Amino acid sequence: MFVVGLTGGIGSGKSAVGQCFRELGVKVVDADQGSRAVVNPGMPALHAIARQFGNDFINEDGTLNRAALRAKIFSDSDAKNWLENLLHPLIKDWIRQELESATSAYAILESPLLLEMGQQRDVHRVLVVDVPVSLQIERASRRDNNNPDQIRAIIDAQLPRDERLAQADDVIDNTCPLAELPARVAELHKRYLVLARRT
Repeated sequence: MFVVGLTGGIGSGKSAVGQCFRELGVKVVDADQGSRAVVNPGMPALHAIARQFGNDFINEDGTLNRAALRAKIFSDSDAKNWLENLLHPLIKDWIRQELESATSAYAILESPLLLEMGQQRDVHRVLVVDVPVSLQIERASRRDNNNPDQIRAIIDAQLPRDERLAQADDVIDNTCPLAELPARVAELHKRYLVLARRT
């Protein structure tokens, strides 16, 4: 299966690009969805988190208290390392199973941390959705109702823009109006169909 890795910084429009590919009939596997799936109620990872950090990290309805966990790992590097060692192999397995189930001509792996986690080794091409940092802050602040300082902290934790672009095979400059995005994705879709036939 020919796989394209889709990534971009927060607020770049990566999800909108992924949706355009879905509308063209391409299987899009969302790594964020995998990170949620492996900690659903009843999953072994959720029990392990409760054992490690305590029941304060589990909500009354049995779901993961994401806000508490996020605060914990941002302030405790040992906790962050422990959590990554637990979750990354599980997420990788989930992604592999989802990609293997694809029936489209090729598949997209949509992952905000594609390059940071080394997932580019598991794909044939890397597609980066790119916008200037100022636009990332503006869009993400408006979308998530977060203050710009929080968005800036997330950007600083991600791979720098120039390093992300240096590892790209294809780039979508997403400073264009949203209405132009489907046409740009359609052009890449044609190219990927050709490449997929060759693999």
